[in-house]
Amino acid sequence: MLALVENHSLPRTAAFFDLDKTVIAKSSTLTFSKSFYQGGLINRRAVLRTAYAQFVYLVGGADHDQTERMRQYLSALCRGWNVQQVREIVAETLHELIDPIIHDEAASLIEEHHTAGRDVVIVSTSGAEVVEPIGELLGADRVVATRMVVKGGRFTGEISYYCYGPTKAEAIAELAESEGYDLARCYAYSDSVTDIPMLEAVGNPHAVNPDRGLRREAVARGWPVLTFDRPVRLKQRVPSLSMPPRPVLAAVAAIGAAAATAGLVWYASRRRAAYARI
Repeated sequence: MLALVENHSLPRTAAFFDLDKTVIAKSSTLTFSKSFYQGGLINRRAVLRTAYAQFVYLVGGADHDQTERMRQYLSALCRGWNVQQVREIVAETLHELIDPIIHDEAASLIEEHHTAGRDVVIVSTSGAEVVEPIGELLGADRVVATRMVVKGGRFTGEISYYCYGPTKAEAIAELAESEGYDLARCYAYSDSVTDIPMLEAVGNPHAVNPDRGLRREAVARGWPVLTFDRPVRLKQRVPSLSMPPRPVLAAVAAIGAAAATAGLVWYASRRRAAYARI
């Protein structure tokens, strides 16, 4: 169980979430391949190749070698892309493509951590142009993601910051230093064995839909293993997202009670008048 309210006399805490197959059910970058094709950024062959990569990723996850090959392929693929066009495509198709594949369990956890007073940080190997809008959609406080080199408004195909493996743990340590997080009381969630350094960096690590390597490590270390299997649109999460704030609910209840009382008084007076006439 998560602590209901953070003790503000103690150092701040945060919950760090991997994105792909942890918060959302697929690879965030590969999910946009069809949109990039429709925008003229990639050809049909590239769409088919990314679709196959998505299938392999969903079935078996991605170890270090597979992730490295995917990184090299995607870096070469995006060379010359107009950065603004990429951002516009992501913005236009974000709700259509990402909203339906957000895990309900992850969205609930994000809400719980916020309620407890913790920051929520998305830490993802995918590119910032994709991850930052998703983080905003999820209500994350911060996003750490891979960044590409940009010259003249276009990607060069080179990477300026690769958010992967030990680099994720380094990013978390830097955030803890700058934001005052007590990592021993922080939380982390991931599906991949490559994120063990990130999970080791906090006092409350969790394996989510873990691949074989991470499941083995989680069992050996006694880390909780969570199963997220209910993708749902955020708008469909009516009970948690559409309820008015508590002051509003209190006001509505007070108005309702007053109306009910007035109705009873009116009814009682009518009854007394009727009896008086008999």
